[in-house]
Formats: sequence, C-alpha cells, structure tokens
Amino acid sequence: MDNVLAAPRLTRAGILFSVIVDYRHYQCLVPAATLAVLSHSKDPKLDLLNTYRAFQTKIEGVARRVINAGVAGVPVVVSSGYFH
Repeated sequence: MDNVLAAPRLTRAGILFSVIVDYRHYQCLVPAATLAVLSHSKDPKLDLLNTYRAFQTKIEGVARRVINAGVAGVPVVVSSGYFH
C-alpha cells in the first residue's frame, strides 16, 4: 500500500502533503522555514519542492510519528523541532 495520497503541493506556508496512518488519511504541512533548515544540511540551492523531495522519506516518517503521538491539527504541522 502506498502511504502517499497525492502529490505534494507548494503553498505559501510550505509543502502540503498527505500520509496514511492506521488506514486514515491525514493532511500535513512542512513549513517553508523547516524546509530551509533541511536544505542547508544537504544543498542550500534547493528550492522548497526539491528540498521536500530530497527529504521526503524522512519528512513523511516524522509526520507519521507526530500523528501517532497524538498531535492534532488540520493540517498536521511538521515543524523543524521534530527533526532534532
């Protein structure tokens, strides 16, 4: 089963994406500021969508852990603090 529901979308706030946790669909957002922090650890020249793609597995894994921990929100925000 594929855990990603739709292609990630660039928004003003960051990248909006979907994951499935326990057969439920969740909308998630990784803020632009978080992507900027991640991009500097790999390649500071990456744009937001390419940064998301470079870290997609890690970002979606963190999103699933945040959801499993009971963090609520629509969308669920996956901020930089969750990556430390």
